[in-house]
Amino acid sequence: MTGVFNGNYSCQISSSTGKRFESGPSAEMLPRSETLGGYIFVCNSDTMHEDLRRQLFGLPQRYRDSVRAIQPGLPLFLYNYTTHQLHGIFEAASFGGSNIDPTAWEDKKCRGESRFPAQVRVRIRKLCKPLEEDAFRPVLHHYDGPKFRLQLSVPEALELLDLFTQCIPMNNSPYTK
Repeated sequence: MTGVFNGNYSCQISSSTGKRFESGPSAEMLPRSETLGGYIFVCNSDTMHEDLRRQLFGLPQRYRDSVRAIQPGLPLFLYNYTTHQLHGIFEAASFGGSNIDPTAWEDKKCRGESRFPAQVRVRIRKLCKPLEEDAFRPVLHHYDGPKFRLQLSVPEALELLDLFTQCIPMNNSPYTK
């Protein structure tokens, strides 16, 4: 593999496939000196059901390297940008990887390829009511206006876990129906 720098993005070119893979700008990434404490995956109301039904979270290819840092047991959260709610508490049930299930969120233009190949298997750690954006947004590291970093530091993850545990647990899972 060879690396190419393109303005704000670090691009990887795979020598075997000729595809370009971008990793996010440095503002999106947890500083190398910090330990990964958790991760936020992003969905909309259309993809959320598939995330939960498959017990699999995924992101676009440019998040491949950061998702590969996920280890089993890491706290995970799911942000629905349609409803502006953060769902949890989930945890990684596998190591993060690429195309764990290539049929998930299949790309209609490229059959057999996922639109979100940076993937991790998940399980529910504790069922909690979703947090509204006003409750969790102050905890997160922001860049470029309203955007927030998906990788969480240990203090950020602990604070989110505290916010969720302060809420009343849900009795019935909307995630398994």
